[in-house]
Amino acid sequence: MRGLFVSNRTAPPVAEPAASSQSRTRQHNLFDAAATYVAATADDDQDRMDEASGWVSPEALSFGVSELACRAVIALARERDESPQTVARSLLGLPAA
Repeated sequence: MRGLFVSNRTAPPVAEPAASSQSRTRQHNLFDAAATYVAATADDDQDRMDEASGWVSPEALSFGVSELACRAVIALARERDESPQTVARSLLGLPAA
């Protein structure tokens, strides 16, 4: 039975792809995209927002923006010595709960 799943053959070597101009440029991750997107939104810079949107999938960008929001609220809550809920509601102009 073991012989059915074990092979003495090895895979042929795979040639490394040539470095393209895109691979030589900096690759962006979802946090990079989120930080750039949010900063561009704050600066009302549509071109930069569009650029950052193209770096990752819409789902990844959404996750990154959400993570950035959470971290920002936590940092502000610590700085203000308030709860994250109080800070989040304050930032959105909502009354205290």
